[in-house]
Parts: sequence; structure tokens; C-alpha cells
Amino acid sequence: MSKKTKAGRGITYILAFLWIIATTVPLLLAVLSSFKDNTEIYLRPWQLPQSWAPVNYIRAIVDVGALRSIGNTLLVSFLTAGGVLLVALLASYPMSRKNIRWVKSTYTLFVLAVMIPVHTTLIPISSLATILKAKDQYWYLILVYIAFNMAQSIFLISGSMNGISREIDDAAIIDGCGDFRLLFRILTPICKPILATEAIFAFVYAYGELIFSLTLISNSKLYTVSRAMLSFYGDGDMRLGPIFAFIVLSAVPSIIVYVLFHNQIQRGVMNGAIKG
Repeated sequence: MSKKTKAGRGITYILAFLWIIATTVPLLLAVLSSFKDNTEIYLRPWQLPQSWAPVNYIRAIVDVGALRSIGNTLLVSFLTAGGVLLVALLASYPMSRKNIRWVKSTYTLFVLAVMIPVHTTLIPISSLATILKAKDQYWYLILVYIAFNMAQSIFLISGSMNGISREIDDAAIIDGCGDFRLLFRILTPICKPILATEAIFAFVYAYGELIFSLTLISNSKLYTVSRAMLSFYGDGDMRLGPIFAFIVLSAVPSIIVYVLFHNQIQRGVMNGAIKG
């Protein structure tokens, strides 16, 4: 093994170690702080709690409705991920497999849309919600999330489809497959890694998004996690323990999703890098 190879591998290990520290240390601090009162959080942030306070979790659940908001967010996130995959598949298929005149220009528009800051559309989206009486309606919030995930989804999924041999299409058509059967029975299973990756991207986006949920949702019973966390503010006696407890509870679903599907994410990223 050459010196350059050893040096490159050493740098990679160092960067990976730093990344692990940067991602796990804040979570560890949040877990410790979720069992403390304000005094311990300020004066002894890295020490174990002298007096464990699980009541912080009860306050997060009862006072702010942590479990309800997490359930609301999971509903919105799963529906967003499913909608993104369905629409992106239907849009990516003709862009990748059909020789239609306007397809390339449409694909270019989707690629350019990746560079548009989504929050520049906040005012027209809010105005449209008022006209349609869609405030405090999940269907409108989900449509917004789906729309802003389309550019990236189509870019990744169509790139993955471009790496699939057209001979598969010809063989399927000869066997009597139409477009829908070809897409959902043949191409979709082949694209499963990139689909899983994009589903998780869409899930994470919807799970942590704040600006649109803050603008479109005002009913406390419909709050998502990011919106519900703002309910802690404005109180004269700010209790940090329940806030950290809420943070820990809200992080659990995302961690579970990643642990269950991290292999698909890795394969999807590698396939996108090779085929894209």
C-alpha cells in the first residue's frame, strides 16, 4: 500500500470520527439535559443528573402534546414520502424512456427548480391557501411538501432509470406489457434503492420542516413537531428540561427510520453516483 493511499485512508478515518462526534454529542447532551432542571443544565451540562427528573417527559407530553404532534408529523411525513414517490415515478418514466420533443426541456425546468429557494414562494402559497380555505388542512401542507421535493426526486429517479438497459423495455413490450406494467412491475423493483433513498429524503424534509407548517397550521391539535416546539416559548418561566425531553422524543422516529433503511440509503446513493 502506497504512502498516499495510507494518508488518504487516515484522513478519511479522521473525518469520519469527527462526523460521529458532531452528530452524537448533541444527541447525548439532549438526553442528559432531558432529565435535569434548569440549574443543572446551566451549571453541569456534561455531568449525569444528580436527581433524575423523568417528569420532564410527562410535562412535554401533557403540556405541549408531544405524542400527538409526533403522530401528526409521522402522518404528514409518510403521506409526503408516498406522494413524492408516486408522482416522481410517473414523471420520471416518460423523461427517461420516451422520445418526446418536450421532455428534455421539461427535465431542464425540474433541474433548474432545485436551485430555487423554496421559501421565496411563501407569500403566494399562503395567499392561495386563504383563497382555497386550506389553512389547517393537511392535504394542502402535504401537496406543498410534495411539490418542493419533486425537482430532486425526478433528478435522482430519472438518472437511475437512465442506467437501465432499454432492452428490458423491448422484452417487456414484446411480452405484452403496457407502460404502467412496465413501470411498476419491471422498472420500479430495479430502482428500489434510489426510491428508498428518496423516500427517506422526503420523510426527513417533512418531519423537520417549520416555515410552511408555521404559516399554514394554526390549530394546536394539528401541530407538527417543529410547530409544537414553539409552544414552549413565550412562557415567563422557561423550563429547559421538558424542551430537551421533547427533542429526544421527536428524534426517536427519525433514528428508527434511518436504522431500518440505512442500507437502502447507501445503495441508492451509490447507484445514483454511478448511473446518474
